[in-house]
Amino acid sequence: MDIDRANTETVERMMEARPVLVGLGKAIDVVPGMRHNLLLHAGPPITWDRASGPMRGALIGALLFEGKAQNAAEAEALVKSGAIDLEPCHDHQAVGPMAGVTSPSMEMYILENKTHGNFSYSNLNEGYGKVLRYGAYDASVLKRLHWLNDVMAPVLRHAIEAGGGIDIKALLAEALHMGDEGHNRNKAGSILYLKALAPHVAKAAPNADVAAAILKDIGDNALSVLNPVMAACKAMADAGRNIEGSTIVTAMARNGTDIGIRVSGLGDQWFTAPCPQPRGLYFPGFTAEDGSPDIGDSTITETAGIGGFAMAAAPAIVTFVSGTPQDAIDTTLEMYEITFTEHKYFTIPALGFRGTPTGLDIRKVVETGIEPRVNTGIAHKDAGVGQIGAGLVRPPMALFEKALVAYAEKYGF
Repeated sequence: MDIDRANTETVERMMEARPVLVGLGKAIDVVPGMRHNLLLHAGPPITWDRASGPMRGALIGALLFEGKAQNAAEAEALVKSGAIDLEPCHDHQAVGPMAGVTSPSMEMYILENKTHGNFSYSNLNEGYGKVLRYGAYDASVLKRLHWLNDVMAPVLRHAIEAGGGIDIKALLAEALHMGDEGHNRNKAGSILYLKALAPHVAKAAPNADVAAAILKDIGDNALSVLNPVMAACKAMADAGRNIEGSTIVTAMARNGTDIGIRVSGLGDQWFTAPCPQPRGLYFPGFTAEDGSPDIGDSTITETAGIGGFAMAAAPAIVTFVSGTPQDAIDTTLEMYEITFTEHKYFTIPALGFRGTPTGLDIRKVVETGIEPRVNTGIAHKDAGVGQIGAGLVRPPMALFEKALVAYAEKYGF
């Protein structure tokens, strides 16, 4: 078995993928396998009885949003009854930040990989704080979701189509040169996103007030572009799936209870371990004791070679996730030790335009004993509260050891 050859093919496909944001559509209409009784969620498979507080809160909120329940008790009873199915976003070519809960009526970004032809999807970003993806579900959360779905999304759909789509890969490459890392810091990327959309939003909106509200919302939300970026990274990672003999990670995700990875040469099998607890900075009034274990599909960014792996491009992120600018540089340098190559198109000015560490290799993780570094938000451990901070986390070694054992068994090592 020529592992290096298989890994070269995997990372080449990932790097050569060109994900373009081509439109929006309701999940029930565009997401493969979506059903009216199905809720998608972040991370590997999970059941209600094992779900974390923020995951439960997001599931409740999604059922309230869909009108399938009138209150939290009804929503919980509906899930427990078995009438609602729960499946990972990753099983449906989709990703979602934090709880990642996606319901049939939600509008979804549609990404097309123009190189290989695969598609990926993600919902709309609500911003920081008390939002569904962090497990909040009160009237203000639902009101914002309906505005995003009913007012913003139709205008964005027309604007994206009128502009001929947005090349998210090109946007990311530029944003890395402007101080982003693509996971927790997307300030530059969101500005580039706004710039691409603004002329078309002005034309597509039904009136000036709606146009102004949408443009202000995108401009005020420094995470506006995160969801299209995550979907783009999903499209890139999926381009490297199912390469015989490859030891490259193609998915890494958390649901607040378990963290899981998938490996190219091992198909869609999940290898899981308990979610670690993030370490970071907390909003006023909260401490580490209030935090939930790590959660979200946003580690698809690290899987594709950005996010925590590209922290050297975004030293200012330490003001949000803790640490020093030197820590950001050291993190990227360490990640070169456990990745297969350096990205051709995502480069870091501070490192002499060196390519970002790309192709997380389970062999190198186990051989070096170095766990990956991930940037993350922190949700309150209880349902209904929302975001309480941001920080850093390391996926546990057990994930990679389990995957390597399975690899050895499959390929006869």
